[in-house]
Order: sequence, then structure tokens, then C-alpha cells
Amino acid sequence: MTEICDILDNCSVEGEVEQVTFLPQINDQMDDKAQFERLMFFYEAGIRQMTTKLEILDREFQHGKDRNPIENIKGRLKSLESIEKKMEKRGLPMTISSMVNNIYDIAGIRVICPFITDVYQIAQMLISQTDVELVQMKDYIRNPKENGYRSLHLIVKITVFFSDTAHQVPIEIQLRTIAMNFWASTEHQLRYKKDKEFTPEMHKRLKTCAELMADADYQMQKLAEEIHF
Repeated sequence: MTEICDILDNCSVEGEVEQVTFLPQINDQMDDKAQFERLMFFYEAGIRQMTTKLEILDREFQHGKDRNPIENIKGRLKSLESIEKKMEKRGLPMTISSMVNNIYDIAGIRVICPFITDVYQIAQMLISQTDVELVQMKDYIRNPKENGYRSLHLIVKITVFFSDTAHQVPIEIQLRTIAMNFWASTEHQLRYKKDKEFTPEMHKRLKTCAELMADADYQMQKLAEEIHF
């Protein structure tokens, strides 16, 4: 099979993101509810703008192409509780500036695609747009996580225009196939059942399932290539 990941070879980015404050802030207190909600408005605006870009691509493929590489698009904002837990786990100061500069998945969009090549093609289409800047890419398809998780993660900055100013908003975009999403969604349900212990044997079985799903993905990809998708 052709090396599908070559599509993004010219823009591969790994490692830490340079700390830059993207969004305005009044003060540095995490417990300032009004400021937190104001910041969430900026993140939500970023999700809306990026979702619109994806929906335009989706509609274009529906009406003008042989097939559609986008199966589903879903956006979400992290809750304050989830953000604080992540900051505490990483040992970060509980301040607004620390949150903005270190937590890049506050605004998130998940894109589900039928085939593996679709994942990389949609990613390339997005980062080729002049108002979208790729900040970081982590390819968990080529390099799955230890537990078997597979997905392509992009951190991008998108410029959002408001009534009298413009701000760059960081957004995490997760792109994965239907099979990858099935495994990730069910794995989350199983692993985070709070009243049950997750044993090493269960972990091993889940990883085996991930490998089976990955094999199915590659077999479907080969079939798609034979049909000249």
C-alpha cells in the first residue's frame, strides 16, 4: 500500500508547543466565573468557525465529488472541572494564563472518516487554508499509544474576527476512521467505569481489540485502493 502518511510529510510537527497567549484576559484568577465564561466564548467561536470550514468541505463532497471522505463532525468545549483536573495532573499553576498557554484541547473537534487516507487528506485540506496555522501534529495512527489508541491529532490556530478585533484561537482537531472511533468510544466506556477495577488482563484484551480494528482498517483501505478511491 502507498505510504498514506506522505501527504503530511512536509508539515509534520511533534513535541511541545511554544507558550503564546492567544486570547485576552482581564486577570489571572481561575475562579473568576465571568472571565472564564468570556474565554469560553472565544473558544466556542473558534469551534464554530472551524466547524463551518469542515461543513463546507462536507457539502462540497456531497454535491460535487464521487464520494465523501467526511462521515461525521462533532465539536465540544472542555468543562472547568475537566480543565482543572488536567492542570492539576500536569502540576500547572491554577491561573488563566497557565490554562491558555498550556491546555490546547479546550476547544476540540472530532472528524470521523471512512478510510485512513481520508484522515490525512482532510487534514491536508484544512492546514492548506491560509487562515489556519498548524501548531502541532501527533500521529497516533503511525505511532499508536501504548494502549492501542489510534488517531491523528492536530493543534491549529484559527483567526476569529469579532466586532472590533481579531484573536487567534487554538483548537485541537482529532481525525480518525470509523473503526478507530468505535474502539476509542467503547474503550472509554469500559476503562472509566468507576466502580470496577481495570485489570492488566482487561488492558491486554482491549489492546488486542485495537489491533484487530487496525487490521480491519488497513484491509478496507486496500479494498478502497483496488476500487480506485
